[in-house]
Amino acid sequence: MPSAAIHRVALPRPTRVVPVALSRLASLCGASLTGTDVAVRGITASSDQVRGGDLFAGLPGRAAHGARFAADAVAAGALAVLTDLAGRPAVPAGVPVLLVEDVRSVLGPVAAEVYGRPSHDLPVLGVTGTSGKTTTTFLARAGLQAAGWASGLIGTVATLIGDETVKTGFTTPEAPETQALLAVMREFGAKAVAAEVSSHALAMGRADGIEFAVGAFTNLSQDHLDFHAGMEDYFAAKARLFDGRSRVAVIVTDDEWGRRMASVAGRRTVTVNTSGDLSATWQARGITVTPDGGTTFRALGPGVELPTGCSLPGSYNVANALLALAILAEIGIAPAVAAPAIAVASVPGRMERVTLGQPFLAVVDYSHKPAAVDGALRTLRPLTRGRLVIVLGCGGDRDRAKRALMGQIAARGADVLIVTDDNPRSEDPASIRRAMLDGARAVPPAERGELREIGDRAQAIASAVTGAAAGDTVLVAGKGHEPGQEVGGVVHPFDDRDVLRQALARREGHGG
Repeated sequence: MPSAAIHRVALPRPTRVVPVALSRLASLCGASLTGTDVAVRGITASSDQVRGGDLFAGLPGRAAHGARFAADAVAAGALAVLTDLAGRPAVPAGVPVLLVEDVRSVLGPVAAEVYGRPSHDLPVLGVTGTSGKTTTTFLARAGLQAAGWASGLIGTVATLIGDETVKTGFTTPEAPETQALLAVMREFGAKAVAAEVSSHALAMGRADGIEFAVGAFTNLSQDHLDFHAGMEDYFAAKARLFDGRSRVAVIVTDDEWGRRMASVAGRRTVTVNTSGDLSATWQARGITVTPDGGTTFRALGPGVELPTGCSLPGSYNVANALLALAILAEIGIAPAVAAPAIAVASVPGRMERVTLGQPFLAVVDYSHKPAAVDGALRTLRPLTRGRLVIVLGCGGDRDRAKRALMGQIAARGADVLIVTDDNPRSEDPASIRRAMLDGARAVPPAERGELREIGDRAQAIASAVTGAAAGDTVLVAGKGHEPGQEVGGVVHPFDDRDVLRQALARREGHGG
């Protein structure tokens, strides 16, 4: 299989930038300035991304201090360095230095200032939560387009400037790249930006310096506990989106975490509920599942009652659709305009059907967390006349505690569980599969489906397709839209949708 080494992609920058004096930045972030008060035109924390006229930020890292690359940055055109006491000795003599106590804590506001505070002029709709961030931002984008608003999108599946795709490598890029992207979107003429905001981004300051017109919360369930100390720490990271940086909070209160978030989000809080809370600002009533798994419902909001729906299967997508509607209403887009577009919008790799005329349902979904896997299986069960088959793995170098739980949930919820590789990264793939199978085998035999182990993901998908009968459902879960599979530090081209399509083509005699 062909492979490509992981490399950093150059992100776009605005073309019209007014140079900013170091003294102004020093005043903004409480830095001490040594050396000439030069004016900078850009900022980056990556020495291989430096452009002429930049301010280079030397951040402390786990293994080494980023300031050790200061000489390389200066050689590439950086005019000055932002760093701390530990990084100061690595800065070449004669290079102006902004010295602060904590570089990461000021990086966002400094980057925003360098690029002219783009979010001050451009409404940014930030969405955080465990699941639903991507879906909600794509649905919001559909509503923006229906209203005739040029838009941007920053997220897991793609970063889009209008319809142009930009590769970033993160759900939420580092603060300098995020601010540069927002400035580019402003230059493009975007009237709003829908942005996923991850817990990592909030904890590590990548979202600092953004003035959110709306901050939104979907839900919370177990994930990223390799990074966060526990669920309370995870919740606290998400809550940072509502620490004053969002002018209004829009919160889904279908679970206890959402109700807690609404209680701490401040005075400008709008609530969204699909589970019968008549006190919520926005409510979904009369939810009906359509034959293809989508939904229709009545959306009730301030002065609003209209029929709408969501083409994406799953009750949780009712919440995502209603949330998108509420977010857009806060920036002045009429629900009657947005709702029809939201109702028919699709999202890459999210409950995405792959159809080549086969007599069974084949779906690719990004569900890679316990609650998401459970939700996907519950959604597909009523659409399945025969057996429900899931192909599932877990990523390496990530939360190990969820592996057994995901195996357990998949074994209970599916008639056949094929445990395979996801993105093993630096870990031994067999050990990851073993942890999942341990969880699956902990389910009493009478309460679980058939268990199989096929390490090669393409073979696992092919096996599921070959064995499927009329009325069955094959769910390929975990990677969704991802175009590659990372094994041992190398990313191999691999798209679940393409591999599933090829397996279906072979089965149906279409060639390929």
